[in-house]
Amino acid sequence: MSITLRAHNSRGKADFGWLQSQHSFSFGSYYDANQMGFSALRVINDDHVAPGKGFDTHSHANMEILSYVLNGEIAHKDSQGNVTRLPAGEFQLMSAGKGIAHSEYNPAQQPLHFLQIWIKPNVENQAPGYQQKHFGREHGMTLVASPDGEQGSLVIKQDARVFQVLLQAEQTLNLALNAERHYYLHLIKGSLTLDSTQLTAGDGVKIEREDAILLAAGDSEVEALWFDLP
Repeated sequence: MSITLRAHNSRGKADFGWLQSQHSFSFGSYYDANQMGFSALRVINDDHVAPGKGFDTHSHANMEILSYVLNGEIAHKDSQGNVTRLPAGEFQLMSAGKGIAHSEYNPAQQPLHFLQIWIKPNVENQAPGYQQKHFGREHGMTLVASPDGEQGSLVIKQDARVFQVLLQAEQTLNLALNAERHYYLHLIKGSLTLDSTQLTAGDGVKIEREDAILLAAGDSEVEALWFDLP
């Protein structure tokens, strides 16, 4: 049984002026041999992008890249011909497959805040793919990504499921787990108790060899992402 806190203030940091980023796992110039990912989860970057700035065209291969906009909007363009806008509240899943090039920038006059998440696929060199969807704001757990697209979720090339978690103040949620799988929670907003572990915004938790967990929101609304991993 193991519950390991990844505190928000222990994350790696990057400051490029136009981009302020915090890395839950090793990324770019930030390296920590103890934070190389968790199961198939490789990256959670908490990015703030200045107005009119962004990431020039760059390439990826063999990675499932999930973006979730918290505030602002992303303008996306890729080598598959997708030219889209991703507003706050929407999820984007780009399957890099055998190779895809894309750019993303903040087209607005307000800061952009989004999470960039990388999950290693269980099949490689497939055709690239692009998906985008808003999943509403219903309290509880909403399935965002799964291997087979169940419940209208985005289809991810991994034996993994990603959930949006929204809890009202003081709401509790009992989760039955498979002790042979790995779970990760990233807290976006609010305060949360996970069994006896206290979390604040930006914290993450690695969960292993557990068959049940209790989530209890504090005195304000909670938003989080829950990862069910192989």
